[in-house]
Amino acid sequence: MEKHRVFGLDVIRSAAILMVLCSHILWIYPQDNGLLSQVFVLFGFWGVELFFVLSGFLIGKILYKSYVEQDFTLQSVFCFLKRRWFRTLPNYFLVLLLNVVIAFIIGLSLTDIGYYLFFLQNFATTMKPFFPESWSLSVEEFAYMFMPLALLLSSFLIKHKNKSKRFISVVLILILMFFINKVIYQLTSSNTTLEQWNLSLKEVVVYRIDSILIGVVAAWVSLNFSEFWKKHTVLFVSIGCVFIGLMYVGVGYFRILIDSYPFFWNVLYLPVTSITFVFFLPFLSQWENAPKWIVRPVTFVSLVSYSVYLLHYSIVLQLMKYFLDTPRFTMMQLHGFTFGYLVLTFFLSFLLYKYFEKPMMNLRDR
Repeated sequence: MEKHRVFGLDVIRSAAILMVLCSHILWIYPQDNGLLSQVFVLFGFWGVELFFVLSGFLIGKILYKSYVEQDFTLQSVFCFLKRRWFRTLPNYFLVLLLNVVIAFIIGLSLTDIGYYLFFLQNFATTMKPFFPESWSLSVEEFAYMFMPLALLLSSFLIKHKNKSKRFISVVLILILMFFINKVIYQLTSSNTTLEQWNLSLKEVVVYRIDSILIGVVAAWVSLNFSEFWKKHTVLFVSIGCVFIGLMYVGVGYFRILIDSYPFFWNVLYLPVTSITFVFFLPFLSQWENAPKWIVRPVTFVSLVSYSVYLLHYSIVLQLMKYFLDTPRFTMMQLHGFTFGYLVLTFFLSFLLYKYFEKPMMNLRDR
């Protein structure tokens, strides 16, 4: 296992990918509206939101130090993007190619494949069913580009000598911009269903980059107010738990539904969710270690999480469902199918991580 890892951040990655897996396991079983199914559906949403906040927190720290501690030039932007792209793009394009092959096998349409090459499949509109989990990768890739380019532009337009304040000012302006995008969506759409909300707002780049930027704000606070960040971990976790209760119990209890409260869902719900998860970062970012019997599986799942995310649904589960007639399975057979699906997903993800993802990441420093 790799050294110099923060166990608490590995916990976030592991929890996030396991939540996503739980949500897609529902595709294996007959449709059910029971409590467990509802929790698993919520897990699918939480898992991606956790990834967004954590990504913003980590890249925010990297970008902030680069911006403040040295001259931030076009070369700095390229250096930042190079490291991000070596981390994300090789796996993405490999799995995209595999999805194209699978689409030929099962007869899916490939008319919009060109959009996926440039992460435009969900930039401003609802994306097609092909490679559905890729929507979150588009959000992250455009966040990686917008932030350093905005910071570079600010160096020419804003003459504030305090680079730390300039950094957070730019990030807050960007958050405001994407918040306004959601307000415009609210004013120009007649969205009254969660299905439409999920496809037309939650999974569209121009409405979602602020989720990553909120993680960047957390990174700035952790670096500029470190004592405050470290001292109030219990308070922050408590506030986060209260927010979870209000957002995911209170909303149902008080019947704050999208057809009656569209502004809450279209404008406030997603940013508040990101802020909710930020409250857990002070504690988790300082959780350095744990017993080895816990550290090893958590670290393993964290390391292969990106590969798992890319492979688990469109590649592994889709092919297994295509070749095996699961609607005829008994419940015990479905449980066995699920076990095999999870084992195969993690095995293939380990191979992808060890023999492709990690070697490609090692090229970043050459």
